[in-house]
Amino acid sequence: MSTVRVERVEPEATYELRSRVLRQGRAVQITGDEAPSTVHLAAVTDEGRVVGVVRFHPQVCPWRDTEYAWQLRGMATDPDVRGLGAGRALVAEGLVQIARAGADLVWCDAREAAVGFYEKIGFTVVSPPYDMPPVGIHLGMVLDLPIR
Repeated sequence: MSTVRVERVEPEATYELRSRVLRQGRAVQITGDEAPSTVHLAAVTDEGRVVGVVRFHPQVCPWRDTEYAWQLRGMATDPDVRGLGAGRALVAEGLVQIARAGADLVWCDAREAAVGFYEKIGFTVVSPPYDMPPVGIHLGMVLDLPIR
């Protein structure tokens, strides 16, 4: 794979990969995609190919009472580049951006298959498994952000 840069993008730039990896047969748009506070990031190759996407938005955490929680959602990495660092780079840049915006916690509904990825970044499982039809089993995960 060529080098990858992480860019802040409009929601539409995330839709093709999000549709292919996460939302097969369902609407690709997620409520809040167009909100001014929502941060959309894409991992883009030198050739301009989007190989990873993620979004962050302010959202109350269901497991932790904190003042400035943000949710990580819509994380997708092209299967051809998994394990090469694009996903980690996306989350790292997102954490920097939301910490600058005042976030003190980020949380996600992690698909069961992705829990190990999030744990390697520092997220902690805080819920028992739960079903999110039609997608399947998820676990709640959180990551406290450093003091700003």
